[in-house]
Amino acid sequence: MNAPLPAQTPTLASRLPKVGTTIFTVMSALAAEKGAVNLGQGFPDFDCDPALVDAVTGAMRAGLNQYPPMTGIPALREAISAKVSALYGHRYDPATDITVTAGATQGILTAILCCVHPGDEVIVIEPVYDSYVPAIDMAGGVPMFVQMEVGPDGYSVPWDRVAAAVTPRTRAIMINSPHNPTGSILRSADLDALAGILRGTNILLISDEVYEHMVYDGQQHESVCRHPELAARAFVISSFGKTYHVTGWKIGYVAAPPPLMAEFRKVHQFNVFTVNTPVQHGIAQYMRDPAPYLQLAGFYQAKRDLFREGLAGSRFKLLPSDGTYFQCVDYSAISSLPEAEFATWLTSEVGVAAIPVSAFYSKPRESGIVRFCFAKKDDTLRQALGRLASL
Repeated sequence: MNAPLPAQTPTLASRLPKVGTTIFTVMSALAAEKGAVNLGQGFPDFDCDPALVDAVTGAMRAGLNQYPPMTGIPALREAISAKVSALYGHRYDPATDITVTAGATQGILTAILCCVHPGDEVIVIEPVYDSYVPAIDMAGGVPMFVQMEVGPDGYSVPWDRVAAAVTPRTRAIMINSPHNPTGSILRSADLDALAGILRGTNILLISDEVYEHMVYDGQQHESVCRHPELAARAFVISSFGKTYHVTGWKIGYVAAPPPLMAEFRKVHQFNVFTVNTPVQHGIAQYMRDPAPYLQLAGFYQAKRDLFREGLAGSRFKLLPSDGTYFQCVDYSAISSLPEAEFATWLTSEVGVAAIPVSAFYSKPRESGIVRFCFAKKDDTLRQALGRLASL
């Protein structure tokens, strides 16, 4: 009798061979090991409004725990439509144009999967949030990179280079404003330039606007929804997790014209189907009062200003932070180390974790810039500033 063969796990060809452990995981683990203040990953260290928790808990206790509609409960889609109309002057039909998603990342992936086919090109603007390119890769698309320019006034998009990157195979352009990681924002002139590039083409637009309520110094968020010509070809993505300090709930939404949303929902149905019911009901109830998102810019601007003032006497050069809850700094007057090595040194020796901006590029690029997150309690920020101020 032959001896049984040993158990063997089959090999497989990776769908994402270039993806390894993310810089966020690496820096957070190092911060925990060294007891550093973690200003790396972009999530708050404070609680959400207890009224929101009560609303979700109330929905659970009321028995709202079974599958909701695939597109999201009507009350939440109606609340989203009303908010977008009030803020940006564009009405999306809650029945046909809005889908509730399991976070913005799922919304981005689904938007890409529903419209990008093998060989299609997608223009992405670097530095770029880390989920965009793997999503394009999984769809069989080809990312085409355009790098932002950085100068004394911060980061900006070179629209002439974006236009030059357009080819007959371009299927979509991805934008992000307010922008992670740079803290820059697009202004009306930027949207006009983008509209000029897209006019007369069949190119789609994927607009990541998860930090829409975090724009500072009296400036307004220039949503694609404000620009009818762009809205007509766009998937617009936002995040309740970012807006309401509940990133772990993983809930967001996507808005798009009916023909685009119909294709989006086909993929959404089979990639996540729907999003947890009680959280949808709780957020729909909480959105009856617009104050929490209308006051968010002032809340975070105070934290930004506290953080910037605390670094004013250091050798860090502060780049503008017009939006998001991120502050980029040039450390070239402190060290000549590459960004990843400087972030490691800063975490290990100074006791404050940051993220190297080089991690947001497809190919190695060193600018001597790291990113801090100021979505933290004031005491957390002061503790970090006490350690950074001596540099």
